[in-house]
Amino acid sequence: MFRQPKPFYMIFFIEMWERFGYYGMQAIMVLYLVKKAGLTDAQAFNTYSAFTALIYSVIAIGGYIGDNILGTKRTILLGAIFLAIGYAILGIPSQNCMFYGMGMIVAGNGFFKANPSSLLSKCYQENDPRLDGAFTLYYMAINIGSLSAMLSVPIIESHTNWQVGFSVCSLGLVIGILNYFYFYKTVKHIDSEAGKLPVRFLRTLLPIIVGGVITAGIASYVLRHIIIAHSVLVVMALSILVMFFVEIAKAEPELRGKLIAALILIIQGMLFFILYQQMPTSLNFYAINNIRHFILGFPVNPLSFQALNPFWIFIMSPILAAIYTKLGSKGKDLSMPSKFTLGVTLCACSFLILSLSKYFADAHGMVSSWWIIISYFFQSTGELLVSGLGLAMVAHLVPQRLMGFIMGAWFMGSASGIILGGFIAGLTSVPNNVPPGLYSLNLYASVFGKLGLGSLIVAIIMAIFIPKLKKMMQ
Repeated sequence: MFRQPKPFYMIFFIEMWERFGYYGMQAIMVLYLVKKAGLTDAQAFNTYSAFTALIYSVIAIGGYIGDNILGTKRTILLGAIFLAIGYAILGIPSQNCMFYGMGMIVAGNGFFKANPSSLLSKCYQENDPRLDGAFTLYYMAINIGSLSAMLSVPIIESHTNWQVGFSVCSLGLVIGILNYFYFYKTVKHIDSEAGKLPVRFLRTLLPIIVGGVITAGIASYVLRHIIIAHSVLVVMALSILVMFFVEIAKAEPELRGKLIAALILIIQGMLFFILYQQMPTSLNFYAINNIRHFILGFPVNPLSFQALNPFWIFIMSPILAAIYTKLGSKGKDLSMPSKFTLGVTLCACSFLILSLSKYFADAHGMVSSWWIIISYFFQSTGELLVSGLGLAMVAHLVPQRLMGFIMGAWFMGSASGIILGGFIAGLTSVPNNVPPGLYSLNLYASVFGKLGLGSLIVAIIMAIFIPKLKKMMQ
């Protein structure tokens, strides 16, 4: 941590505070949609999934703006400002304001998300031995932000109100912006080529700001009309799929195999995001309705069980890194398709475990918190094997001229998985006239069991084709 160049610290802390705001919002948003906005469980799950998918679908646009138009640092700052405003608007008790706040968060994430990692890579000379450690620490910043937000924001909201909870998320972005200006002199000389040129307010900056506001308005509108949101995302996904097949068809035989392998990995990543999207939706409500809200005898806010995800990532990241190093030194490291397959298998186990919890419930349908603790362990370890490696591996397979397209395809695949995950989460929706208990527990267990079994079947099919996939990647 203390051997990194000075620009690293600005990027580390602004990323940490941005993630604090995002995951603080995620921790309470779905329950807010049910309790305050009056949506059913299924409507809330689908709305939040469409919201998350829209965030993923605009990331590539912000990366392009940072690289070619506004500059990386300016785009980061603009995104942080949009996000701070978006979270503040969520705190206004009005459904219209709620949807426009969500739209501002979509636009803000579009500006912000791709650019801190891009700026970080520019802080190091080629072959600098500190680079790998820097990205490891950068990933730690993400998890520090998410862990602290998921633990604290639900508690703050429960002792105050929804508005204060969202305002705390906005405050996180304000702190991040202040951090940006405090450390700015350390990154003054680092930027994309576009960022090294003077910016013209009327010709460049103002149109981008207006474009962001319009994007927020469009996102707000489609989130009010979920059918439109899903239709837009389906059209975008199908367009990218058609373009992918065109690239495969015209590629040389050696590249064709790599592109097919990349497409298969993207589809596997999409499956992971179907499972991942259960965390803020069905798993969240399972914890609220059927988990005893205690860990080792200490009371826990049920929304804070989501913090188990970054907690286990903290624990398992260095362990997996040590295992990779040990196996690599012996020439026995697992191939990337093998790691993907193992990751999906672990995620499948996390849901199969939860399906068994119904056999250990009390008369009120309540089960021990250890069920969700163990489930999150398998889910989070699987995340490190799939999501943590996926984009890097897909990028490794394709030439530079296709890099932007492939990254866009990965994020679009992720968005598609999130939408499908919302539909599946909707199957766990408990009718309003039915109190939580054995009914809700059996419903959750049934859906989780089918989800886990389906994922396990996919993992077995993936395992059968590992040799073929490895050959295509070579």
